[in-house]
Amino acid sequence: MVTTAHFFDDAPRKVSRLEDITLADIPAELGLFPLFGTLLLPRGKLPLNVFEPRYIALIEDALAEQRLIGVIQPFNDLEDDEEIDEVPHLFEVGCVGRITSFSERQDGTFAVTLTGICRFRYLRESLGQRGYRRARIDASAYAGDLDEIPSAPFDRDLLMTSLKGYFEARGMGVRWEVIDQMADDALLVALPMICPFPSPEKQALLEADTLTERARVLQSLLDLSGSGDSTVRPS
Repeated sequence: MVTTAHFFDDAPRKVSRLEDITLADIPAELGLFPLFGTLLLPRGKLPLNVFEPRYIALIEDALAEQRLIGVIQPFNDLEDDEEIDEVPHLFEVGCVGRITSFSERQDGTFAVTLTGICRFRYLRESLGQRGYRRARIDASAYAGDLDEIPSAPFDRDLLMTSLKGYFEARGMGVRWEVIDQMADDALLVALPMICPFPSPEKQALLEADTLTERARVLQSLLDLSGSGDSTVRPS
């Protein structure tokens, strides 16, 4: 975010703790970190290695203000896009993340951890001055993300069975003792973020209205992936 002096009473207040953040603290305009195939959910933690100059500028500006960044997926991976100079279109929904830990290396790059705060709807691009993308956003429809939400009832045993089949089919090693110890609500945050689903499926998990719906989408994705059917996609 571009650092500016605040002279007006409606300037965003400084918030020191995550639990103190309210909808009024989410700015109407936010610097964006477009990440293809990467998901940040409310209460999730996303470690990032930041080395591109424009995103170093984004981190510097965010640290100077509210430490808030908008994480959002592009439609396409720009590195694989033939139109390499074209600015990729973005999905309509992303997640506000707050920098909750960071370290700056001697070469000026950063290692940061973002904690998901709440989702937002991308409205339109705004003019940036430091190379990274900025946008007008609206988080009002996702105010519930800021509240403590009790875990939704779902068939955990069925989900774990499908998850084991999914990981085994891909030869992925998993520390099952860590997953087994997770509470249901934590599991519904961690699994969508760590499972290597394609970008549209990740977006479907992000846009699920409730934890119950997220659990349903996750179960569907695991079952479809385990069946080897790559042509079927959840609505």
